[in-house]
Amino acid sequence: MAQASGKTWSSGFTFILAAVGAAVGLGNIWKFPYIVGVNGGGAFVLVYLGCVLFIAIPILIAELWIGRAGGHSPPIAMANVARQTGLSPGRWSLVGYMAMIVGYLIATYYSVIAGWTLAYIFKAGSGFGTAEPAAIAAQFDGLRADPKLLTFWHTIFMAIALFIVGRGLKNGIERVVTVLMPALFAMLLLMIGYAAVEGDFAEGMNFLFSTDFSKIDGGTVLVAIGQAFFSISVAMGLLMTYGSYVPRSVSLTKSALIIAGADTLVALLAGLMIFPLVFGNDLDPGSGPGLIFQTLPAAFADMPGGRVFGVIFFILLAFAAVTSIIAIIEPIVRYAEGKWHMQRRNGVLVFGGLAWAIGLLTVFSFNIWSDVAPLGSFAVFEGMTPFALIDYFTANIMMPLGGILMALFVGWRIKPQTLTDDLSFSNATLFNAWLWMIRVVVPLAILWVLYTSL
Repeated sequence: MAQASGKTWSSGFTFILAAVGAAVGLGNIWKFPYIVGVNGGGAFVLVYLGCVLFIAIPILIAELWIGRAGGHSPPIAMANVARQTGLSPGRWSLVGYMAMIVGYLIATYYSVIAGWTLAYIFKAGSGFGTAEPAAIAAQFDGLRADPKLLTFWHTIFMAIALFIVGRGLKNGIERVVTVLMPALFAMLLLMIGYAAVEGDFAEGMNFLFSTDFSKIDGGTVLVAIGQAFFSISVAMGLLMTYGSYVPRSVSLTKSALIIAGADTLVALLAGLMIFPLVFGNDLDPGSGPGLIFQTLPAAFADMPGGRVFGVIFFILLAFAAVTSIIAIIEPIVRYAEGKWHMQRRNGVLVFGGLAWAIGLLTVFSFNIWSDVAPLGSFAVFEGMTPFALIDYFTANIMMPLGGILMALFVGWRIKPQTLTDDLSFSNATLFNAWLWMIRVVVPLAILWVLYTSL
């Protein structure tokens, strides 16, 4: 059996910063606020918070527990825990492999998209070259249509991430998150202040928090479940790996509550940063990813101090992307250390280089392969580029399936006494409630998401 390295976070607070950084990503900045605005505002927030509490947090606790109990990367951690409890290590390690591969595949295209934020730091610094909204929007189309430029920024971003991971837990990941996460929160608050002064803060608040329960239906609840599950970044292997570094003195239950709460807080604050600027400039709040790279740049180009705050905004996005991708890459590097005894630097070069190469599939999906659909002969995959296929399989199949299997493993195959000895619930009632959720509520909810996404 491959042994755990014995590495631990310097403190519980450092672990929280790293885990929040892993969960907070580009989706928090553009996707969540818009989903809130078009799905009932405050009503959706209440539904979402319920989904976080009853679905995301229970599976997050389970994943962190597997990581700490197994003491390694997802495949080895799953095998270790299974072996300790008399189960088949080979069979259950497959769940860990799935989680690790999901995260790895996501890293290949996340680096490409995150590279856009680096490009836009410089675009914002130049004032986007024009104040014409149509011309600014065209810059985004031009970026995606240029495979050489996309490859350049993909390479720069991946190199930054690999450099950090290659320096290890203490000198790399810890040092970065202890700097970038406080900086991210500070810039977020600064941008909210700017939005309050230069934008329409009242309209932005109304878009986010006006309560309209008439928009809440089964479809809305499904959206909330999916967003809660994916936003917290469970079933991607990264939190299991981060959990393997958590000291025994740190409460996993309290940590899970803080991580989920901070992730939700950042998403809501992002809405308070973005939508006052959008409404203050009579722009469209419903443009999805284009909101960040087409709509907001037009706003920055036309506002006092827009050049400075545009740079700050895209640096903020880049920070969020960096803290996420280093967490996504860490599991496979840790696995290579434990399974094949590779030096960390070599593991980073091998698997980082491969991730970069696979990322070229995403690069080309936006331009020279934009009309290539490898599985187009199947109706469900018609028109899907290589990037769209990777995104579909990871988000709609592998992640939900992995989440269900993790929940069933911890809920039904691990003895409750084993869990109570390691999870610091304040009383038996709370533990029993969590156990019921992980056994019944979480699998059924994720199964619903899996079924509807197919």
